[in-house]
Amino acid sequence: MTDAAAPTPASTAVSTAASPEALSLIRPDDWHLHVRDGVALQAVLAHSAAQFGRAMIMPNLNPPVRTLADASAYRERILAALPPGSNFEPLMTLYLTDQTAPDEIVRAQASGIVHGVGEAFLAGATTNSAFGVSDFARCDEVFAAMQEVGLPLLLHGEVTDPAVDVYDRERVFIDLHLSRIVARFPRLKVVLEHITTREAVEFVTQAGPLVAATITAHHLLYSRNALFSGGLRPHYYCLPVLKREQHRLALLEAATSGNPKFFLGTDSAPHAAHLKEHASACAGCYTAHAALELYAEAFESVGALERLEGFASFYGADFYGLPRHTERVTLRRQRWEVPASYPFGQAELKPLRAGEALDWRLDNTAG
Repeated sequence: MTDAAAPTPASTAVSTAASPEALSLIRPDDWHLHVRDGVALQAVLAHSAAQFGRAMIMPNLNPPVRTLADASAYRERILAALPPGSNFEPLMTLYLTDQTAPDEIVRAQASGIVHGVGEAFLAGATTNSAFGVSDFARCDEVFAAMQEVGLPLLLHGEVTDPAVDVYDRERVFIDLHLSRIVARFPRLKVVLEHITTREAVEFVTQAGPLVAATITAHHLLYSRNALFSGGLRPHYYCLPVLKREQHRLALLEAATSGNPKFFLGTDSAPHAAHLKEHASACAGCYTAHAALELYAEAFESVGALERLEGFASFYGADFYGLPRHTERVTLRRQRWEVPASYPFGQAELKPLRAGEALDWRLDNTAG
């Protein structure tokens, strides 16, 4: 598939302050990542391992990761797929279903390898979500167990009612489900994943200290116009979908505010190119190849590069009660071209910004 002119990141007022030529950060973590399994896992894992010290691994495989035994086996497959010498740590999650038992929650938390339940979906919300929850009200016993043992709930915040407009599904989810969960379980840690709207920013900001959110680079850089720039652009199609410019600006303000409730989660989601460039395109943007570079571009667009380290390296670890890393990584101002594609088993994977230039590059040889 050959695209027309590539969409450019939405414009924002750029600070006139001089930007640095290099940026040193404590090693960041990715608090929302999809790495798939099998040959797909082998194809993409090295990208995330080069950028991040840890990642919260989403469980929506087919079949999904529903039990501690599933999570343990998946973790071993991830560790076996890591490049030699990598110190990357996968943080495992369980997939929430109507059949999830409180006892499984207790075992998972005690294991030390499971760090959340999620990304929890209503059935049909996104990729491999068919096993998801029919109604979150049916999960109260599970939520009570999670609150008791301190295992966070990671929510994909969209309703699936076909009568609700796709651009309103996050806002309606907050009103119908998230508000109830937070009120009923005030000691439960909750992360609203990959938020996309001003309403989500406002809810998380006003909620108590146990409610937080992840934000992706693509939602910071693009509004929904990117989906239709010069034609229908499937590689910018994700769920939740890109929203209006007013929502992108609200996300950008939240991410660069220094508020520790907002932290990095790429939601990098690899799909074979032929399944993205398809009459029923798969949802997901692949950003693991240049995650930090894309976030740096977004932060620099509003003159807030000095705030990137907190967002990327500190706030997520602090929220989850995990130690901050001590090693550093360096981003350098270096123009480079993103490859047109990467091998993906017998297929190819087209990353976000394929064939385009980026102005920042991670230097893995320097700290």
